[in-house]
Amino acid sequence: MQKSKCRLVSLPKIIDPRGNLTVAEQTIEVPFDIARVYWTYDIPSGESRGGHAHKTCEELIVAVSGSFNVTLDNGHERTTYHLNHPYQGLYVGTGIWRTLDDFSSGSVCLVLASHLFEEEDYIREYDEFLEYVKCSE
Repeated sequence: MQKSKCRLVSLPKIIDPRGNLTVAEQTIEVPFDIARVYWTYDIPSGESRGGHAHKTCEELIVAVSGSFNVTLDNGHERTTYHLNHPYQGLYVGTGIWRTLDDFSSGSVCLVLASHLFEEEDYIREYDEFLEYVKCSE
């Protein structure tokens, strides 16, 4: 997987006896301007999320509570990341298929996105994704 397209990002962890704090600032830890923030939670056992790629939207995925797996696919190889630290994010660039699964009980997945929601930015069919990758090379 190309390092520029996907990588783990360490976020500052400020340790305090009253409780820890983590911050993510755009263009510092987050390699893009943040246009949208969303989170998923209460995901039933055995369910998965994602199952798509983006043409222009970049994302930083953070397990703010609990854990889950993120499998990234560039059309040639797949890499699975286990996210379980709220001070670590997974940067996912454009043109990468992502699937999230194996959610622990009580997990919360936070996503920082570079673009507002636009349905036309999504590639939701895997065969279409492979064609997109082929045309982009």
